[in-house]
Amino acid sequence: MRPYAQYCPIVRAVEILGDRWTLLIVRELLNGATRFNEIARGLPGLSRALLARRMRQLENAEIINRTATGYELTNAGEDLRGLVFGLADWGARYAFGDPQPEEMDPELLMWWLHGRVDTSEISRRAVVQIQVPDRHRVFWLVLEPDDASVCYTDPGFDVDAVLASDIATLYRVWEGEVDLRDAARSGRLSLTGARWIVRGLPNWLQLSPIAANVRAARA
Repeated sequence: MRPYAQYCPIVRAVEILGDRWTLLIVRELLNGATRFNEIARGLPGLSRALLARRMRQLENAEIINRTATGYELTNAGEDLRGLVFGLADWGARYAFGDPQPEEMDPELLMWWLHGRVDTSEISRRAVVQIQVPDRHRVFWLVLEPDDASVCYTDPGFDVDAVLASDIATLYRVWEGEVDLRDAARSGRLSLTGARWIVRGLPNWLQLSPIAANVRAARA
């Protein structure tokens, strides 16, 4: 890549972070991903070869370190938190319209969602089947004390509750635009099954790390 050839700290930062996918890789790391496969799962449009190249670039720029178990952000990488979530705030205010069909990947949403479940109040296994009729997809959210996983095929456990919704509503709930309880009351989403799960799930789901930015922009 031809350098900008300007002596300016903004230019130096753009030369490191301005390549396609780079800031989204940093987003995944800031959101807790540590392994190559976790980052890849969060960025399904990014080839593994290009991801490997971008990871090497970030390592060479001393933004990440390779560890025995994966990757971790350096102090320089952690200091990008304000920049990345500042972009989230700006995007929520000025660039975040209705979701487009190509932006709504149900498998990706389930991957994100399972990683944002607070299991501290779950004392026994809870299996929530998630139905997405407009995409003809079914997923299983398996919640255990201190663990949450998502299954793309039937795990063989009894289903304790069923959440059914179109994909756009699920994304709007995830992004903080729509409260899960409000979506249920309006009929855009249904949640049925064991009462302790129906009452608990809206509290267990922590939603997107930028949900607060979206809510603030919509207020």
